[in-house]
Formats: sequence, C-alpha cells, structure tokens
Amino acid sequence: MDIKYIKTNPTFYLVAPSFGCTTSPYDKRLKKALKTFSKLKINTIIGPNCFKNEGIASSNTPYLRAQEFHDAYSSNADVIISVGGGELMLDILQQIDFDLIKTKPFKWFIGFSDNTNLTYTLTTICDIPTIYGPNAPSFYSYPLQYDTLDLLRLLRGEKIFYGYEGFMLEKSKALYPKYNFDHKKVITSYFYTKPFNGILLGGCLDCLVNICGTKFDNTKTYINNHKDKGIIFYFEACDLNSVGIKRALLKLKYSGWFDNNIKGFLIGRSLNYFDESFGLTTKQAYLSELQEYKIPILLDIDLGHIDPSLPIKNGGYTTISYENNNIKIEYLD
Repeated sequence: MDIKYIKTNPTFYLVAPSFGCTTSPYDKRLKKALKTFSKLKINTIIGPNCFKNEGIASSNTPYLRAQEFHDAYSSNADVIISVGGGELMLDILQQIDFDLIKTKPFKWFIGFSDNTNLTYTLTTICDIPTIYGPNAPSFYSYPLQYDTLDLLRLLRGEKIFYGYEGFMLEKSKALYPKYNFDHKKVITSYFYTKPFNGILLGGCLDCLVNICGTKFDNTKTYINNHKDKGIIFYFEACDLNSVGIKRALLKLKYSGWFDNNIKGFLIGRSLNYFDESFGLTTKQAYLSELQEYKIPILLDIDLGHIDPSLPIKNGGYTTISYENNNIKIEYLD
C-alpha cells in the first residue's frame, strides 16, 4: 500500500465514530478548531455525525457511525480525524468493512482514547499505519504547540520526536486554557541499555482489553507477520485503576500477545495517576506483569490522558532512545 504524507492544502474529513461534540466545551472547541484548520490552510469535510448525540452513549447508531467512516475512507480526503473519544466505539467494529478498506487508497486515520478501537484494528487487520493522537477539537488552540504541532509534523513525514518538558495533572475547565505544567517529567527505565528498534503498536488499555480475544483481535498474526522487525507495545489507561491495569495486562498476557518478538514496552500516564488500590500503584501494576520479559520498559512517557500527549504512529517502525530523562522516537519508515 502506498503510504502518503500530507503536503500543502490537505483535506481533513472529520468523523464521530464514538461521541459527537454536543456538550461544552467540546462543541465550542470543535468550532474553534475549524477556524484553526482554516488558518492552517487545511480544508475540512464535516461528517454528518460530528455534532450529533442520537445513539446510545454515542453520536449515532453503530451502522450510521460506520457508514460515516466508510464514506470518509472512500472520499478524496487525505486524512480522517475523529472529533472525540467516548465509551462505546467497540460496537461499530461489526459494521466496519475491513476488506473494503484494504482495497481503497491509503488514508491516515487519527484518534485518541476510545478511537483505539479503530487505530488498533486498522493497523493489525489491514496492516496500515494509523495515528494514536489528538482528536480534532484539540486544534482549538492557535498557534499550535506540543501534541497538535507534533501531529502535523508526523503527517508531513518528519522522523524525530521528543517528549515534553512537563505535564499537567490539573485539568483546566476553561474553554481556551493555556498549558501550565504543574509537574516535572520523570521517566523511569527498566532493562534499558541502548536504543532499541521495533514497530509501535498499542493504544488505550481500556479498549485493548475489550478487543482482546474477539474476532477483531488479529494481534498475534500481525506480530508474526512482522517478526523480522519485532513489536514495541505502548499502553496508557483512562478509567482503569491500578488493579484494573493489572487485570488487563494479565488478559493480554494469557491471550499470547507478549509471547514472541516483543522488543520493549512504553507506558504512558494513567488518568488515575495517583491511584493506589489495594496498596498497588499504577506503576507497580505495569511492572508486576511486564518486568518478567526483561526487555526495555520506559514508564511515565508523555503519552496518555494527562496532557500533553505525544502522537504515536501505530505500525511505525522506530528506534526508541532514552537519554537525559527524555524519550526520543525516530521513525525509520
């Protein structure tokens, strides 16, 4: 498949495969983001579900949400970007025609959180890269910085990305907040001795555990098909507490996801950052299940539901380096 990076005046097709933007501040931010796209000379097509709330905890019925995505993938747009995360995107997978998508010219799909249901399955089933990154309303702030700026750099084919100088645990409820880092970044490494290579694969653990073991779980086949390069899993969590994270990792482990050709683990910041359920911290939950593989683990990288979060090319072949308390991601494809 011919992978194309964006050039001048690209077209973004906005879709709502999970939530639509119907409540504040998301609806206002999306409208503001549309103005930002215009300033950036990015053309936009707004899917019919983007400002709707007509489904069960979703923008519309599973069929109509999937139809919107199919229409976007069949369009002349360069990029498909989700307008929101949510809760029940899993229910559109039955409606997605993955075989049809394999026959279409490549398009980038970008989404965060619940959009793991598509970023992960499109990569593992159709063997195409996707981007686990900011949803469209994140572009409300202009000029761009951090995650949205890096997303455009990634879409343009730039290769090298670094983590950020800090992060924010306090979520601002202001309509147009400015970044105000209230915590200094501290990445912890285990079994890291030198840069390591592999294909990035992962997303929101809350979603991955629901995909695992279903007919949409093509993980082991994907890993086997890319055994010459190996896999670097990246995980972050939204609603899961520390015990929930441990249970999710156990399910992935028991399902054989980590059996072969795994080169490392990148772990982002859980939304329940300070959770210590039953005396178990989120960091301990990850280590308790992953350190037995004795491969590099980087904990607390700039990824997850705590801002800012690096966009990640799912399916991208990379070199991962850790130096001066920062992560460096260099894409090799």
